[in-house]
Amino acid sequence: MGSASTLLRQCAVMVGLVAVLAWAAPEAAKGWVVGTGAVLLAVFVAVSLHRHRQIRRLAEEIDEVLHSGRTVDFSNCHEGDVAVLANELSKMVSRLSRTRDQLSRERNALADSLADVSHQIRTPLTAITLMLPVVERADDARERKRAVRELESMIERVSWLVTTLLKIAKVDAGAMHVERREVSAADVARRAVAPLATAMDLRDVNLVLELDEVASFQGDAPWTAEAVENIAKNCMEHTPPGGTVTVAVREDALATTIAVSDTGSGIAPEDLPHIFERFYRGGQGAETTDGAQVDPVGGDLGRPWASDDGSDVRQAAGFGIGLSLAQALVSAQGGTLRASNNPAGGAHFEIAFPKLVV
Repeated sequence: MGSASTLLRQCAVMVGLVAVLAWAAPEAAKGWVVGTGAVLLAVFVAVSLHRHRQIRRLAEEIDEVLHSGRTVDFSNCHEGDVAVLANELSKMVSRLSRTRDQLSRERNALADSLADVSHQIRTPLTAITLMLPVVERADDARERKRAVRELESMIERVSWLVTTLLKIAKVDAGAMHVERREVSAADVARRAVAPLATAMDLRDVNLVLELDEVASFQGDAPWTAEAVENIAKNCMEHTPPGGTVTVAVREDALATTIAVSDTGSGIAPEDLPHIFERFYRGGQGAETTDGAQVDPVGGDLGRPWASDDGSDVRQAAGFGIGLSLAQALVSAQGGTLRASNNPAGGAHFEIAFPKLVV
């Protein structure tokens, strides 16, 4: 019922009320009025003290939760207004506990991500630092021009990494603006593969489009196109010369799907559960015909480039965040992205936008 002083004031008010009633009552009824008032006052004091102890116990347990982290035990609370308060406090403590656990996981994930980002950026920056003196000492104009192109490529990759990480951070923070409008899936597919046309020609990779022109979905066309582009680029990098990357758009009563598949070696079974994890690039590498290492998930690991002092400077590795960004962009629109292997070989990625969300 509050503090002891509040209880004393309430008792004083009740005593005054009983005194007034006793003074106004007939002489024969004064004793009954005083007796009844005394009984009621005693009951009021007993109930108030009991409720005061309950609330004080709840306050002590909440204080222990705030300072020692233990949970509150409300099993001794029964029906009544104090029980209602206890139930609400129980909900609050449960939510605070979930929030604390979530913040702890996010803090650990942020620390891991920062460590990964630092490592990923440091690798190409170290290569750039080693290559700059070589460029300065190069006497042959063609050799210097080739080295400058290597440097430009590394700088572009670092810029891409920073831009991609900022996009992922915006998705995680819920700050990315996603439009919800009717989008042509075929137009999205064409927009996604257009920037890769030249690269596919240089790699001798065929691009096949199987598009349902009437297929559509509710979503954001630019973000979806970027997700499909990242997936198609990943497939292109793991398709040997003469191979094929296929982008297929389908629509049925349940969902609109955009599938991207290749004729490469596929995804190792041990890599499938982790393929959308940030900075995951698989545990095995394959050697390509041109001498560049190819990581099974993350992309081209680069060709060795010898410096004057005999050290090898490699092109920045595939960062392993393209597929992670693709999944984040699709999930932000309410879609799903799954990876598997084709029965005949090669990787298969499927984006699905459901027609009805239950």
